Amino acid sequence: MTAAAPHSAPVTVLSADEARRIALRAQGLLGAPDRRPGVRGVLRHLGAVQLDTISVLARSHELVPYARLGAVGRPAVEAAYWGGGTSFEYWSHAACVLPVEEWPLFAFRRRRYRDRGHLWGHQVTPEAYRLVLDKLRAEGPLTSTELGGAKKTAEWWDWSDTKIAVERALAFGDVVCTERRSWKRVYALAEQAIPDALFGQERSDEECVRTLVAQAGAALGVATRADLQDYHRLRAEQLDRALPDSGLVPVEVADWGPDGTAALAWADPAALTTAPRGRHRTTLLSPFDSLVWDRPRTERIFGMTHRLEAYTPKHKRVHGYFAMPLLTGGRLVGRVDPAREGRTLVARQLSLDSAKHVEALATALREAASWVGCDTVRVEALHDERLRPALEKLLAD
Repeated sequence: MTAAAPHSAPVTVLSADEARRIALRAQGLLGAPDRRPGVRGVLRHLGAVQLDTISVLARSHELVPYARLGAVGRPAVEAAYWGGGTSFEYWSHAACVLPVEEWPLFAFRRRRYRDRGHLWGHQVTPEAYRLVLDKLRAEGPLTSTELGGAKKTAEWWDWSDTKIAVERALAFGDVVCTERRSWKRVYALAEQAIPDALFGQERSDEECVRTLVAQAGAALGVATRADLQDYHRLRAEQLDRALPDSGLVPVEVADWGPDGTAALAWADPAALTTAPRGRHRTTLLSPFDSLVWDRPRTERIFGMTHRLEAYTPKHKRVHGYFAMPLLTGGRLVGRVDPAREGRTLVARQLSLDSAKHVEALATALREAASWVGCDTVRVEALHDERLRPALEKLLAD
């Protein structure tokens, strides 16, 4: 890290490699993990863990702590998210699990939804809305089915009046989801489920956004303006107002700009105090992991263009249905499209940038297999068949 020529004040200049290592450490993927706080500690540090319906090895929110802590038990992961009122589900980067301490910080978004008055084109009567709240007040936490209906048909958009009402109440903050049962949201009155000290906090939009920008900066380590905006899906004008008072400091990062030029970025001051050192994790990453969920940032930092192809027609897929990037040595070096058949982890499609990463790939596959209760690994399509003998020998050892 060096200082640039003076502007109004010296600006730290980072190489692209320094920025990459700072980002990895900030995301908990460089250095010895602190396992004492466990999954809840990972969630508090990242600030948001994205949810998704796809389950291959495991659901994405389970894969995130696994990537950082290793083979933490899956029941322990679920208990950490959905037990004891320590987290809630809301719209952040997407639908995310959030630490309950962040409830006051999303007041700005709840107010915006309330001002809009409708969600995703759905309308609902005041009577239906009131009935949902009354039923939750009388009976306690319930799923949408227990409330009286989820969908009219099998189509995802064809919600019943009850489902529309409870989702609107969730967006407005009258209702909260702090638990899932069999992947169904369990709705509760926010006034009953959120601790009083948090529920009663009144924060301005500016204070909410400023705190979330600082939190995103700490979770990213070093980030462009677009990176910070994307983390909690803020509007550009919100970010611009918050940045000067967020506590983040301007830096320049070599090669982050167009055509390999330097780019202005923002860093968590704590991330600049010591050079990032320590052991890199070797692991498979969910496509929804916060290290890679921002595709332009992933390409800028790691040189990997990665897209989720689950909704791409099968014959047009390049890397597979749920291709998981392979992280090793602080770089993204390949992809695995996994599946499970009984006690066998199946690598349906697999690619590596270089033969030198075969051992890391085998390690990641064996660890993932063991974590999900598989005792064998089968490799199907391999981009370079010359790697198969070495890979299968390592997997058999």
